[in-house]
Amino acid sequence: MSRAPSSQRLSASHFQRLFGRPPEAAAEAPGRVNLLGEHTDYNEGFVLPTTIPQLTRIELARSGDGHYRYYSANLDQLVTYRDGEEPPPGFARYVYGCIQMLRETGFQVEPCTCRINSDVPIGAGLSSSAALEVAALRGLRALFRLAIDDVAIAKIAQQAEIRYAGVHCGIMDQMAASLGDARHMLFLDTRTLERRLVPFPDGAEAIVLDSGVPRKLSDSAYNLRRRECEEAAQRLGVPALRDIQEAGDAVKALPPPLDRRARHVITEDRRVLEAVRGVSAPEFGELMNASHASLRDDFEVSVPALDVLVGILQAHPWVFGARLTGAGFGGACVALIAQGMGASVKPQVLAAYADLGYRGAVLV
Repeated sequence: MSRAPSSQRLSASHFQRLFGRPPEAAAEAPGRVNLLGEHTDYNEGFVLPTTIPQLTRIELARSGDGHYRYYSANLDQLVTYRDGEEPPPGFARYVYGCIQMLRETGFQVEPCTCRINSDVPIGAGLSSSAALEVAALRGLRALFRLAIDDVAIAKIAQQAEIRYAGVHCGIMDQMAASLGDARHMLFLDTRTLERRLVPFPDGAEAIVLDSGVPRKLSDSAYNLRRRECEEAAQRLGVPALRDIQEAGDAVKALPPPLDRRARHVITEDRRVLEAVRGVSAPEFGELMNASHASLRDDFEVSVPALDVLVGILQAHPWVFGARLTGAGFGGACVALIAQGMGASVKPQVLAAYADLGYRGAVLV
């Protein structure tokens, strides 16, 4: 019998000290970075994420005394509540939301304890919240032997974030965390949930750099952008902006800023569809560059630090293309670079970024 890794043994020991009993189940889920298809998921469009190496891990056990106890190793914070009560805002709300959604779906979930540890960066646009939700649901599935598949987990996780964290997100992040892998991109139709894994362009790999500007979706204009897209679709007489094929006369009929919001979504969908037809690394990079310009000018979700970092990346000879990733308003940039050149590109770009007065960091 193989021995558990030392970190796993240490974690189980810590769980025992925290809760007075060993964990009964454990699970994990990755963060994600989106190569193309930003702000298209809640418009029922197309996305192209991949997972990252960083994971959120969770250990669980039945509590046995009617109390829910959630401990975050990252925050060194313990939250306790009982049925009929709600936890305070923060990490516990995501686990609470997952349990509430499972119950609404018809599953029996007993009070439990859990220990959470994550190396998915928070506030960087790499979907730490979806990683937590999917890890929690996988752990609850294992603990209570729930008959839910990976697509159902993604759907439940999305609803938990919308209803209990107050972020009206699409389903891309949860589907990527639940069904993606780090060796491929996940091409996903967010309306039908049809999906397939597609390879990276030949001779290329992705890197992710933090701009040093944190963001919080619930405090940003994310929900406003979603409402603007919904209004634009309603004015155009379609269920969602995904149903408009070309950003031509239809967009011109919209008042500002709805015309710009719609143009971004429509052209972004086209960029994803072009990418998955099979393009070279330089062609894929040009699509990423166009995506960032659209996010900056039409969707207005960039910030100066992101534009500076993207500009440095785009000017580097080993970079095919770069863009902000995630919802924007701070966070991270993703770049497609020549395979094997990350060790050179990352420090050079961050040094140039620092020379301009910014402080970034390597995320992937």
